Amino acid sequence: MGKTQLGARVDAEVAELARQRAAARNLSLGDYLAQLVMEDASGIRERAMAAAARFIEEHGAVFDEAEDARKAGPGARAA
Repeated sequence: MGKTQLGARVDAEVAELARQRAAARNLSLGDYLAQLVMEDASGIRERAMAAAARFIEEHGAVFDEAEDARKAGPGARAA
């Protein structure tokens, strides 16, 4: 499959963030953007977000209690 060049105008902050995220994954900017598009087209992102939402729904109270205990300070106990 051949490659084609795309052009898109985005805010400078978005462009920099895209460059940083690509570098963090050791990908070129083009490969990073292609990966995002393929993940979006395959529905993987949507499935991952749904799984995360289910996890939060099922286990969020545990994290809320831990956060409340952390805010209460040392020696405090969760209810």
